[in-house]
Amino acid sequence: MEQTAHNLQQQVDLYGEPLGEVVRRITGGLGLTQGGLAQVIGLSAPMLSQLVSAQRVKIGNPAVVSRLRAVSELTDLAVAGGIEPEHIAHELDEIRAATGAYTRPTTAHLARSATPGQPTGHASGQPAGPPERFLRPTTYPGELPPSPSARSVVREIQDLFRAVASAEEIQRAAAAVDSPAIAELLLAYGTGRTADALAHYEQHHG
Repeated sequence: MEQTAHNLQQQVDLYGEPLGEVVRRITGGLGLTQGGLAQVIGLSAPMLSQLVSAQRVKIGNPAVVSRLRAVSELTDLAVAGGIEPEHIAHELDEIRAATGAYTRPTTAHLARSATPGQPTGHASGQPAGPPERFLRPTTYPGELPPSPSARSVVREIQDLFRAVASAEEIQRAAAAVDSPAIAELLLAYGTGRTADALAHYEQHHG
């Protein structure tokens, strides 16, 4: 039990939240089984199960981490109603086929990368995916362009903190500063779970 708790905390330090929570959010949001998710991200089902139960801590392959993040972002988009349900399977196929870091194309990117006079598709010359309407319009008449999702902003901040310092270093820095607000910020984004950082962001972001 103590080892499991230690492993869970290490996952929080590495990924912002336990991998079990990430996987449950994805499987619930997209209607995938855990085995189906393992196939999409290129990991064996037993290995994913060990990560979910915190028997293992870290995903060793950066490409798998990238695909898992892409599926997580797709889940957020699907839950928010930003993608038509019938196009989710295509997106999952795109993520599954990615051999390196995966960046989900936006409709604007697809439009820019299309050859004039040709159907909109990927810049690499691969067959065109779903029509550009597979995402709901980024703006409606009279609306301002949407801001990035709060979760994506929080993850970027967490990634930045964790790229420059370890959790222990951030905790020491938080203990050393005189400002409770700054200490709270350091701990929320540098060592906290994504859910806690998101709550902090939503509380303080105007």
